[in-house]
Amino acid sequence: MTNLARFDLNLLRVLDALLREGSTVGAGRQLGLSQPAVSAALGRLRHALGDPLFVRQGQGLVPTGFATDLQDPLRRILQDLESVFSGPRNFEPAAAHLDFRISGTDFFATMLMPKLGARVQRESPGVRLQLIDLVPDNYVEALERLDIDLALLPKRPFPAWIAHEPLFDAAFAVIARQGHPALTAAGVAPGDIVPLELFCALDHVLCSPDGRFHGLGDAALAREGLARRVAMSVPVFEGVLQVVASSDMIALFPRALAEHRSQGSPIAVYTAPVKISPPSLCMIWHRRHEGEAAHLWLRSIVREILAPLGTPGASQQIS
Repeated sequence: MTNLARFDLNLLRVLDALLREGSTVGAGRQLGLSQPAVSAALGRLRHALGDPLFVRQGQGLVPTGFATDLQDPLRRILQDLESVFSGPRNFEPAAAHLDFRISGTDFFATMLMPKLGARVQRESPGVRLQLIDLVPDNYVEALERLDIDLALLPKRPFPAWIAHEPLFDAAFAVIARQGHPALTAAGVAPGDIVPLELFCALDHVLCSPDGRFHGLGDAALAREGLARRVAMSVPVFEGVLQVVASSDMIALFPRALAEHRSQGSPIAVYTAPVKISPPSLCMIWHRRHEGEAAHLWLRSIVREILAPLGTPGASQQIS
């Protein structure tokens, strides 16, 4: 049994970093220590815990079963300790020097980051912001590793340790290039409802980070016994705009972004022909940040900027 009276608790941070990084070099980089210092700490950990903890595999380290069993409880303990020592301190934006990492699609690069940047620069010039590409299947892992402070994504079932707050319901519209020949021939003006038959007949481009050819719009059409042809998928909304502007493809697109980007551009905005329940966009964070003054400050600004983009609970067009 380990004698806690003689155990250096700083070694727990080294063990956590090794479990996260899988190498002494990566752990040293995370902790600001040299590789020899991490190796020495690993030796002390092995002696204190009576287990090899890691075995060499190629260029990396693979944890033993004992070390793997320690990973989750160790992380919770360190997070709890950090919360205890950070405490309910007052946050002074003007004097703060912090980095915040936010995960979201490129929708938020346009609809959030410019206003957020201006607000933060004015109130807290020592704060730095990063928008990280949202990887839909990886957001839980990123939050758990504390690689991000906030994620912005559609509401879904979340683990109990994730806190979330609805922001807005994302209305969608149809976009096409101005003067689209088929829409013009049918007498459909910007703002009009695109006839359902024509909507299904035209080629579509879809925003899909993981390369799918179907989305919520297809499910809505299927309920009507209809289908559309998605001729292309691109991973970002900006790509959809570029494709639509230079081709005869149309797209279902977030209405707020469509209206913002259509001003002075070759993009026209139309109304979609089928209604569905709108996806609810929310921000999520690790519950360990729940009462932190700096985090509360950031969330309040994000909420203020994004909430006007939609009306919660309102019905909308296809998406």
